[in-house]
Parts: sequence; structure tokens; C-alpha cells
Amino acid sequence: MKMPRGLLLLGLLCALGTGPASAVEPDWTPYAAVLAAHVAPAHRQGVKLNAVDYAALKADARFAAAVATVEAWPFEQLESDAERVAFLVNAYNLFALKMVVDHWPLASIKDIGSLLKPVWKRPAGTLDRKPVTLDDIEHRRLRRMGDPRIHMAIVCASISCPDLRPEPYTAATLDAQLDDQATQFLANPGKGLRQEGDTAHVSKIFGWFEDDFDVRGGVAAFIGHYHPLPAATGIDADLPYDWSVNGR
Repeated sequence: MKMPRGLLLLGLLCALGTGPASAVEPDWTPYAAVLAAHVAPAHRQGVKLNAVDYAALKADARFAAAVATVEAWPFEQLESDAERVAFLVNAYNLFALKMVVDHWPLASIKDIGSLLKPVWKRPAGTLDRKPVTLDDIEHRRLRRMGDPRIHMAIVCASISCPDLRPEPYTAATLDAQLDDQATQFLANPGKGLRQEGDTAHVSKIFGWFEDDFDVRGGVAAFIGHYHPLPAATGIDADLPYDWSVNGR
């Protein structure tokens, strides 16, 4: 039986190593090395956090390589939501770090912007050969994917942000990583959740993005899943938000 010409061609291409292949995530090795070298537990202004050595980061060639990896990667080749979310969270965090590094030293990432054009709306990097802002990645891409745990993973280089995870996000480990980020954030009374009497004072993130948590049953249900609260506990998203840079 004669093999159809199309199948024959496909077989030849695969044999030569040029046939269709599943999407592969970027090599995050430079980013992993940067995080291991320059992110460490610290206390700043009474808050426990993972702090960044920005001066050392600025001088580390691996950081430039990690940013270049993101900017050169063809995003459209990523096939699953897990691949896309992991990539975009890493991209956001790398670009936020780059914004600080490019203006180092500074007291707050917000100092990079102005009242009329805040830092979130300034070009932070390039995706698919087009300039993007931190707002683009957060609001126009990640939030639209419908997983509110991303708010525990993207880090705007500030003390009150969720901690910068000391490892890259990957599709294979994303679900466990996001669950752990939510758990760790809510376990931190300095910026995630502080119980006082019958009230849980939580990060303003839960107020700013309240509607995003509806897919998880609302803010109270989301928090209760990761940090069980006593019965009849009220929740106020009113913890002070410290925009000081998360440096050391």
C-alpha cells in the first residue's frame, strides 16, 4: 500500500528533527541563578520579606540574560494556560526588577513614574517584539486568564507586595507554586493577614482586585481556603501598604 505523500513528508521531517514539536518553555536557568544569588529573607521596617540586592543584581550578567530570554521568546508558541501564566508572571517580575535596576538607587518603584504617567504605564520591556508596560502584563493578560492567585505571585518591587519567589515559575509546578504563594502571603502578618480580635486585617490587594476573587467564591472564601479563620471573623482590606523598594 502506497503511503500518502503528506504522511511521507511528515515522517521525513520528523526523522530530520524538523517536524512539529510541543511548545517548550524558556530555559529559566539564568533567572534561577539570579534569584538564588540575590534574593534572601530579611526584615524591613518590621516586615518579613524576601529582599533583593539590587546593586549586585545590576552588575550580574545573568540578569541581562534572563531579561533577554523573555524578550526573545515567541509567546504565541506557548500552548497551555499554565505555560502562559508561568511565563507572564516571570516576565512581570523580571521587568519590575529591571525597572528598579535601571533607576537604582531609589526609594520606591513609584518614584520612576509621575502623577500623569505612573511607572505601571511606562514601557518596561518587550514581548513579541512590542513594548509592554507592567499594566499590560497584569491587567490585559494575566487578570483576563481568571486565576486570582496571580496577585500573590506578581511582585511590584515593594515591601508590601507578596514575596518574590526564590525560583522561576514553570508550567509543571505552577499550581503548587501559586497555592504556596497564597499560603505564605496570608501567613505573613506584616503584609498579608493580621488577626486582631474578631477582625482579619488583610492586604489592600484584596480590596483593589475584589472582583477577581469571585471565581473562587469571593475574598472570604479564598482567604479561608489558604488561611482558615475563626467563625464570624470580619475581613477588612486595610493593612497599610508600604511602597518602599524591597531591597537590602
